[in-house]
Amino acid sequence: MTQRAPTRPVGTATRGTTHPNRLRRMDRWIAATHGAELRRAGDPVTVDLGFGAAPWTAVELLLRLRAVAPGTRVVGVEIDPDRVAAAEPHTREGLRFRHGGFEVPLPRRPLLIRAANVLRQYDESEVVDVWRRLCARLSPPGEHTRGGLLVEGTCDEIGRRHVWVALGPEGPRTVTFAARLGSLDRPSDLAERLPKALIHRNVPGEPVHAFLRDFDHAWAAAAPYAAYGARQRWGGAVRDLAARWPVVDGPARWRQGEVTVDWAAVEPATLAGAFPRRAPRGTDVTAPT
Repeated sequence: MTQRAPTRPVGTATRGTTHPNRLRRMDRWIAATHGAELRRAGDPVTVDLGFGAAPWTAVELLLRLRAVAPGTRVVGVEIDPDRVAAAEPHTREGLRFRHGGFEVPLPRRPLLIRAANVLRQYDESEVVDVWRRLCARLSPPGEHTRGGLLVEGTCDEIGRRHVWVALGPEGPRTVTFAARLGSLDRPSDLAERLPKALIHRNVPGEPVHAFLRDFDHAWAAAAPYAAYGARQRWGGAVRDLAARWPVVDGPARWRQGEVTVDWAAVEPATLAGAFPRRAPRGTDVTAPT
């Protein structure tokens, strides 16, 4: 009997830059917004895709998700076999590592895939195909869950500024902007951390450019709140922004230096129709307000 040759992992290796606590903002958002889904699932599996040269992000993801959903299991997936081998000593109950790429080589579909700083090196034209491949690997909606979640985004080296897109099996749902507010001069500083699908679209005439422009205007108008702290100023700016943009979260998340908006509001024209069955606004995964 002829044995089937192993499938070559899909994708290319990243630089592998990994710093402890780098992805804390994304992890905390996932725990707050998707924790209930993880708890409802019988055996929730989460993938840390492209964990890099060190396994810290996978270790931290396990700890943060288990704080809200104790049954969570994390699998770190890396396309570089040497990185997988180096991570193996960190294997523990609920955490393991596997060689692979965008095909996500697991026997069952995960409830969550986190892909941070993975698509930065790819061409913009490749993003939709990667999103489709990863969304197809997510757990479908079931009796107790609304289906899996893909969180894909980019942050700076120490996690002060971060922007990510949340996608369900049907495609993009929301985009979240998050920052350490004390280091922020204005909201548009986050433009340098836009995900690959958006970073080249921060030009006049594109929705994401208009969003960041309006956010800067709202930030300037909220300057009097600065006397009470950066959080108060951010909250005031987001309240103003929500009058013109479909902000889908509330003060509980704004106090964390976040704001989440409907993906459709910032979707580039180049991606229009790429996911025709996108969920309507209001069906995204968001934290209680």
